[in-house]
Amino acid sequence: MTEERLMIYTDGSSYSGPRTGGVGIRYVSVDRNGNEVIEDVELPGFKGATNNQMELYACVEGLRETIRCRDLSSVSTIEIYTDSMYVADNYRTAMFEWSGNRWRNRKGRPILNAELWKDLIKLIRKSPRRVNINWIKGHAKDKHNRAVDKLAKKSAKNPLNAPLTVVGVRRKKTKKSTEIGSVEMRGQKIRIRILTTEYLSIQKVFKFKYEVISKFSKYYGNVDEIFCSEVMREGHHYEVLFNKNTPNPRVLRILRELER
Repeated sequence: MTEERLMIYTDGSSYSGPRTGGVGIRYVSVDRNGNEVIEDVELPGFKGATNNQMELYACVEGLRETIRCRDLSSVSTIEIYTDSMYVADNYRTAMFEWSGNRWRNRKGRPILNAELWKDLIKLIRKSPRRVNINWIKGHAKDKHNRAVDKLAKKSAKNPLNAPLTVVGVRRKKTKKSTEIGSVEMRGQKIRIRILTTEYLSIQKVFKFKYEVISKFSKYYGNVDEIFCSEVMREGHHYEVLFNKNTPNPRVLRILRELER
């Protein structure tokens, strides 16, 4: 029997106000007569999901169902197609670097969506057939990519699942946009207002988005992200001590909570 590739087209989508996310999955194979066999999968969406989470989740679910339910005896390779460079550019790094470094990058910064990356890498290693993840230009002429884009948007408009991660949110008061690395870590004491809180369970650390409220700081009004082993509540003001490592920003100590 001639061995064939099994192609899995995936896509993720995310809407704001309120934020919802969805996934699209399409299986494509070729029958004995050389005709394409297409199977679309419709899944419910998720409340509060980001686009990157949905792009990853689509790959995870597409591969999970392939291993669980499909006869792969005549399949030579499993080819996953995604228009997410976030997935295509990082899955090998996740497999060979992040997974062996406690899901942190070379600078020690925690990797976001580590639970989903961990699931994807586990499935790739478990698969009885070689798995390749290929980038395909989004919204191009490829009919399968267009199809999963529609499926993902439909999924996001009907969110039934609870959030993949719980994120507490408060509106920022500054007019500045979030800019990662805009606040240098110089070991300084500084006053901040917490905008979002998210617990990264794999690394056992909290990720915060914050705005600087120290009026005499050159970073006043900047919005950035930082990590801390202690919890701070969104909407609350704190005086904290930063570390000296901008690529891996940390709150070393929460000095005190400030009255608002």
